[in-house]
Amino acid sequence: MRRCFLFVLAMALGVAMLVAQEHKTLREWGFPTGIFETGRYNAITDVPGVTVGHVTLIEGDSVRTGVTAIVPHQGNIFRNKVPAAIYVGNGFGKLAGVTQVRELGNIETPVVLTNTLSVAAGIEGVVRYTLMQPGNEQERSVNAVVGETNDGRLNDIRGMHVTPQMVIDAIIKAHGGPVEQGNVGAGTGTICFGFKGGIGTSSRVLPESLGGYTVGVLVQTNYGGILEIDGVQVGQRLHKHDFVNHVKKSENVDGSCMMVVITDAPLDSRNLERVAKRAMMGMAKTGGIASNGSGDYVIALSVAPGNLIDSNAKTITSTVLANGEMSSIFAATIEATAEALWNSLFMAEEMTGRGGNHVDALPVEQVLEMLRNR
Repeated sequence: MRRCFLFVLAMALGVAMLVAQEHKTLREWGFPTGIFETGRYNAITDVPGVTVGHVTLIEGDSVRTGVTAIVPHQGNIFRNKVPAAIYVGNGFGKLAGVTQVRELGNIETPVVLTNTLSVAAGIEGVVRYTLMQPGNEQERSVNAVVGETNDGRLNDIRGMHVTPQMVIDAIIKAHGGPVEQGNVGAGTGTICFGFKGGIGTSSRVLPESLGGYTVGVLVQTNYGGILEIDGVQVGQRLHKHDFVNHVKKSENVDGSCMMVVITDAPLDSRNLERVAKRAMMGMAKTGGIASNGSGDYVIALSVAPGNLIDSNAKTITSTVLANGEMSSIFAATIEATAEALWNSLFMAEEMTGRGGNHVDALPVEQVLEMLRNR
């Protein structure tokens, strides 16, 4: 009887430990946000043709970094360029490729995210991948788009451990369907609002009466401010925010956030810039403040098949939404961005890294209790 009791107790403890270690998105915990429905995976991959790949690098006690690649369509991107725009919320960052995107209004490579000192490796990896694609044998110029945040608290960033081959691997292994979130890829060593940040994603699908378009967002979170979740002042209630020392030791207000927005709505670069601006409004809903030392960038793309830009064409004819049809896409972008940012926190795990530095995960049970009793 005693053995049976001990067995049941052990099983119960095991289940309890599994529950404690369970990671769910905010929506999976029973707190959907916004008015629009999500796509099947609640991810950027709900946009047709979009794939995501991660390479996660965790070695020894100090390497905590990686690469995330977002591939907008499955053809030759260099030959069939994607209408795009970039909006700078705050420019303390090292986003490569921005000027050509602004000048020409398109992107010709996958979008890669990594850490600050690995942007050069990111560029080389993207360029090598592009040059090896059939049809690109004679090309001598590639505009690689590579974004970053600084994971130097948890990661030996000065070791520059990311290689061009890791970037190529992330692109090649990109897939549709569910997207890994939290401590993966470019989010492996990042910190958000003083908690473990990482990769997050979400999507929205507009009703047919509003066009039926899908908006997907993927984020790399490494920024600060005063955390709010679905209108609840979480950072303030936990006494953990960037200015707590001025109003007990203060968290670092600075950091960065990369946001990638992709839609199948037929948009040109001008209206994509307007979409990108709305992603910053989604960041604001989380309590982010785009601080002085924060690199906060939004890359917005439209993968509407009829509007991809044939690099050999002498003239281009495209169908684009009128300005008056943009408001629902703006709202969907704000919703999906905020939820992706929150998901990066909910899906991340605590981590110890360089120099023994430790970052706790978001205290999910406390936060859920706040949300239940708002």
